[in-house]
Amino acid sequence: QVQLVESGGGLVQAGGSLRLSCAASGRTFSTYAMGWFRQAPGKEREFVSAISRGGSTNYADSVKGRFTISRDNAKNTVYLQMNSLKPEDTAVYSCAARVGIMVVHDKAYAYWGQGTQVTVSS
Repeated sequence: QVQLVESGGGLVQAGGSLRLSCAASGRTFSTYAMGWFRQAPGKEREFVSAISRGGSTNYADSVKGRFTISRDNAKNTVYLQMNSLKPEDTAVYSCAARVGIMVVHDKAYAYWGQGTQVTVSS
């Protein structure tokens, strides 16, 4: 099993940047594919980005070119660098882990953090 704890959320003006972190417990972090998802009020959870065990990445079209996912296996941490933030990026951001390949479907991820709020003001 793995436990995930997100940090780095907050309030930022449109056009600003934030970096989210997701720290994982355990010694097998490098074997997990990691994903970031978000859920805005009244909306379903949606895929944001994912990174494979080997470092391949995938992004939702809505964040491509603005967000960058990365991982540091030595620190058991995955990051989401968010630049050029827009009000529509406002949501609770959660990281997730799964054994196996990187996928975009949230139901394929077995382990979840508690989420961190990101609010972008206009």
